[in-house]
Amino acid sequence: MPADQPTILATSGGAVAADRIRWGVGPLTDLAVDLSGVSGRAPKVCFLGTACGDSPALVRDFYDAAQARGFHGSHLQLFTMPNVEDITAHLLEQDVVWVWGGSVAGLLAMWRLHGVDEAMRTAWEAGVVLTGVSAGSICWHVGGTTDSFGPELRPITNGLGLLPWSNGVHYDSEEQRRPLFQSLVADGTLPTGYATDDGAGLLYRGTEMVQAYAERDGAGAYLVERDDVRAVETELDVTRL
Repeated sequence: MPADQPTILATSGGAVAADRIRWGVGPLTDLAVDLSGVSGRAPKVCFLGTACGDSPALVRDFYDAAQARGFHGSHLQLFTMPNVEDITAHLLEQDVVWVWGGSVAGLLAMWRLHGVDEAMRTAWEAGVVLTGVSAGSICWHVGGTTDSFGPELRPITNGLGLLPWSNGVHYDSEEQRRPLFQSLVADGTLPTGYATDDGAGLLYRGTEMVQAYAERDGAGAYLVERDDVRAVETELDVTRL
């Protein structure tokens, strides 16, 4: 059963430490599955590690986490060639699409090269829940801040634009993130946007941000708007998972 309207959960989290595997499914990703409305069977979750070059170890870790949580897991890889014949059809078969972090610039380039950008839009409009962490959060927006080009953060402004906002990730854990995101909104490089501390996520229904969530104590979420030539940050109410 697809979500009743286009749904994105954009996060700086979704995976947590686990005892017998490298990492496990976190409460934010469980929330994404709940939002899909699936019941009576294993949720179908497709994993994309494009931003990490489709690392085989990362894909293996996903399947370990999916098995531990009872998901029916699959993955979409683009290196060295797509592993499915019809990308759009594969995404439409899913309840949730989960996009990992890494290079958002590389992710966007590869997705556009292989038509994943349009496939994602089709899946989103059909009610497949889209979620992801870091690069897998920024990608749905107009843009954000990224270390795709080096250790000094830079803006990226060619996101998929499913959401008409900018996005700041790792807002509390990387010292360049908060001041750069605010300055880019202030000077108009990025539009009004939403930011998440590590362990927080933003729920969008259609293109409206409707609720912030956190799987880590103390994690916050923020609205950053331009007011004349400065940025104004407003802390959002957060539902603790």
